[in-house]
Amino acid sequence: MANADVEAVDFEPEEDDLMDEDAAGDASPQAPMPKLKSAITGGASASLSAPKKTKGRGFREEDADRHSRLASRDFESLGTDGGLGPQRSIEGWIILVSGVHEEAQEDDLHNAFGEFGEIKNLHLNLDRRTGFVKGYALIEYEKFEEAKNAITTMDGAELLTQTINVDWAFSNGPSVGAFKRKNMRSGRTHRSRSPRRRY
Repeated sequence: MANADVEAVDFEPEEDDLMDEDAAGDASPQAPMPKLKSAITGGASASLSAPKKTKGRGFREEDADRHSRLASRDFESLGTDGGLGPQRSIEGWIILVSGVHEEAQEDDLHNAFGEFGEIKNLHLNLDRRTGFVKGYALIEYEKFEEAKNAITTMDGAELLTQTINVDWAFSNGPSVGAFKRKNMRSGRTHRSRSPRRRY
């Protein structure tokens, strides 16, 4: 890149280089302007009436396609009798014990609920920060009658100086009749309403 190789170019416009304002009136054909590709329309020209390609979730056409794909698949599920009430889990009948004392141990729950039948599984979740019980437990029985007896006998009973509430962990639809859930917020009769969604 020596300076000697570079030569100066005199750039004086000629008549061919200048654009005429009255060129549109000339009969000379002009070359068509190249069309620019748009990143928004996926490379299609804006003048074409092709549908826009959109990415992300929440578009109606994609939701319909997804729904039809999912509807055609066979998913595993437990057979139900179609009635309301308690629902069996895959392995057994699970009851939810709420109002458990924060210093309760698994042995306390085994002693209290073991007299109704063999306990297959017991989950007593702890708070990671404090190390105390979160206040609820899940107890699984093999037979429906064992779980039902535990619910009817222990609901409202006292365990470690605290009243516990016992109910089914899973139910098919809203509970009615003998299996109706008790309102845990009996002090409040009116609940605040959430604001309407804006679409």
